[in-house]
Amino acid sequence: MSPSKNGAVRRFGQTIQSLRADTKSPGTTLKGNSRSSGPTPTKRRNSTLWSETLDIHQKSTFSTKEIKRQEAIYELFRGEQDLIEDLQLARKAYHDPMLKLSIMTEEELAHIFGDLDAYIPLHEDLLIKLTEETGSDGTVAQIGQIVIDWLPGLNAYRNYCSNQLAAKALLDQKKQDRRVQDFLQRCLESPFSRKLDLWSFLDIPRSRLVKYPLLLREILRHTPPDHPDVTSLEKAIAIIQEILSDINVRKGESECQYYIDKLEYLDEKQRDPLIDNCKTLLCHGELRTKSGSRLHVFLFSELLVLTRPVTRNDKSCFQVCRRPIPVKDLALEDLQDGEIRMGGSFRGAFTNGEKAKNVFRVSSMDASHCQSHTLHVSDVYHKQQWLNCLRTAIAQQQGASPDVQEGEAVPAKRRSAARICDVNTDENCPPASGPKLRRQTLSKSRLDQKLHESQKRKETKV
Repeated sequence: MSPSKNGAVRRFGQTIQSLRADTKSPGTTLKGNSRSSGPTPTKRRNSTLWSETLDIHQKSTFSTKEIKRQEAIYELFRGEQDLIEDLQLARKAYHDPMLKLSIMTEEELAHIFGDLDAYIPLHEDLLIKLTEETGSDGTVAQIGQIVIDWLPGLNAYRNYCSNQLAAKALLDQKKQDRRVQDFLQRCLESPFSRKLDLWSFLDIPRSRLVKYPLLLREILRHTPPDHPDVTSLEKAIAIIQEILSDINVRKGESECQYYIDKLEYLDEKQRDPLIDNCKTLLCHGELRTKSGSRLHVFLFSELLVLTRPVTRNDKSCFQVCRRPIPVKDLALEDLQDGEIRMGGSFRGAFTNGEKAKNVFRVSSMDASHCQSHTLHVSDVYHKQQWLNCLRTAIAQQQGASPDVQEGEAVPAKRRSAARICDVNTDENCPPASGPKLRRQTLSKSRLDQKLHESQKRKETKV
């Protein structure tokens, strides 16, 4: 970074001293005087309570329940103020300087930041409505209908939340650039950041969304049963839950497609047509094979895909190791600790085979696939998470109950095929084909020949 741009980075941190106005209650105006500029220590959120804005005489005129109700409403109000401040800060302290200093392109910044400016008026609108509804005594009489009318605007966050995974990946990639890394580090060390990195600011809208049901329930909890706000608050809670459910579904579909697009096939035969039907990624993560190799395993709604993380043209992707196993053909076995030894045949010869903990086995019941993989998880908690996800997926595809033990709901013929695969194939050996099958056939022929000769000798003696 050139000396002139270094100076610009230092100066921009000094110009952003306090985007936050002085503490306000819903009854005060939205604009306030900014504090004087100058070097300041790390900023902290003001935690003033609603009751602390009242004098002793005012406070004595309210019941304890009413004070708690107004505190809950005030918490909603203050949360909106904080969110607006953070959205403005993300734009003024990160987006605009990086664009001006040519640290990132406008297209890259648009991909990472989304349309943050569009959300600021949305939350300012709620603040204005709450302010208008505030009485001279500082209380908000009814809030339910205000929230009902306002909540549909949160649908604007569907695209923002759906894009978060790709945005985070791009940001992590850009952090490899020394200029980006230096800029973000300077921001982190500046007072305005509150020791939060850029992604923390970009993730604040999502975390705010999930708080709305909790805030509304808290207001409802302190609202008297005969209060006219009760019905409206219950309706508002139902609306926000529906909105969040829709956002969650869209986010899940986007995440699923993101990883599908990152799958790399060595052979087109590895690409199962079912991958185009996958709309949900149930779980994924790094697991180890019996030989100790690292895999990144994806459990989609229709397929189990085993991959190895690789880098192509400075971009990460996932190379598919074997042909994906359809969930409808999937068999699951929970292995007890110490039941198998890790390390494989070669490594085990020198290590005496360490007894494995937190392992399970997945295999294909389709004889043409003939796959079996013993997978090792880091701890018992994550093992249980994997088992739960696998059982649920199998139950949905095979029509079994998730709490049924593995194998009980599988037809006898298919169970037999699965056992054959378990014996003949694992992650440490190739599929049984070619020479291996011929050796097995030869061994069986010799055994039959010996039995025949033995039978002949017995007949001769007789």
